[in-house]
Amino acid sequence: MRFCLLAFTFLSLAFPTKTYRNPVVNYSLPDPTIIQGDSGYYYLYATEDIRNLPIHRSRNLVDWELVGTAFTKETRPDFEPKGGLWAPDINRIGNRYVLYYSMSVWGGEWTCGIGCATADAPQGPFQDQGKLFRSNEIGVQNSIDPFFIQDNGKNYLFWGSFRGIYAIELTADGLAVQPGSTPCRIAGTAYEGTYIHRHDGYYYLFASTGTCCEGLKSTYTTVVGRSKHLFGPYTDREGRSMTDNHHEVLIHKNEHFVGTGHNSEIVTDAAGTDWIFYHAVSTANPHGRVLMMDRVQWQEGWPVVEGSSPSIESPAPQL
Repeated sequence: MRFCLLAFTFLSLAFPTKTYRNPVVNYSLPDPTIIQGDSGYYYLYATEDIRNLPIHRSRNLVDWELVGTAFTKETRPDFEPKGGLWAPDINRIGNRYVLYYSMSVWGGEWTCGIGCATADAPQGPFQDQGKLFRSNEIGVQNSIDPFFIQDNGKNYLFWGSFRGIYAIELTADGLAVQPGSTPCRIAGTAYEGTYIHRHDGYYYLFASTGTCCEGLKSTYTTVVGRSKHLFGPYTDREGRSMTDNHHEVLIHKNEHFVGTGHNSEIVTDAAGTDWIFYHAVSTANPHGRVLMMDRVQWQEGWPVVEGSSPSIESPAPQL
């Protein structure tokens, strides 16, 4: 038996997975965010359809296991007592992991807000650091869906959901708004789920349009614009601005998956291939928003997913 196990391990390492199928996780993991830890594992966090915000890990980006939750009943954030934990964003700032999260009740567009928590390891335990701001404190309606980025030695948070996309500077530790900083509007009212990726001299602003949460009627679509500057203006191929709700479509529905949106960070494998994670509703199993992965290619300065829609079976990442 031991010989068989050793032989299986050897074969698994010598002949890694050649292909994968979508969804890579066939249960609800909405609004994914991902980071690679020092151990070599990738860690993925998602909106809490699994209570207290689930954490999964994988070595190959295909096979994911649940390893716990960011919070417990005792450590759960409470600045919105009946609120859900939505759309996390994981980062490493200095020598610790910082997890930004949204906290909201459905429809609570002026009471929702964004908080952060810290941990020494990506699997936690996370210690809540409290809210950064609420909508009614910062003057931005529907303040959810945070995204953190460092640029030119400064820390910034982007956020927003169908009431404009905004940005603000954070302190050096990323745990508070920089004193004196005020919100700057970046994009229009068609978007939520912001993510910004730097590639070949451009900043690419990925976002989602449409409805996220109506099952098979969901119209979520992943879109993108680009700019030479972090704060824009972000435009489509024709130079029309995202402040006026113009963009390019990256991933839309097909007969197998609908509601294709809220993408994570782009991950680059050992072969230099880029991969994007997002969620969708499976027409074969329309219960929740399942985890999807697709290859991103760069053509004429723009990100492209083959067919502009989810794949079914594709070559796997090389890791």
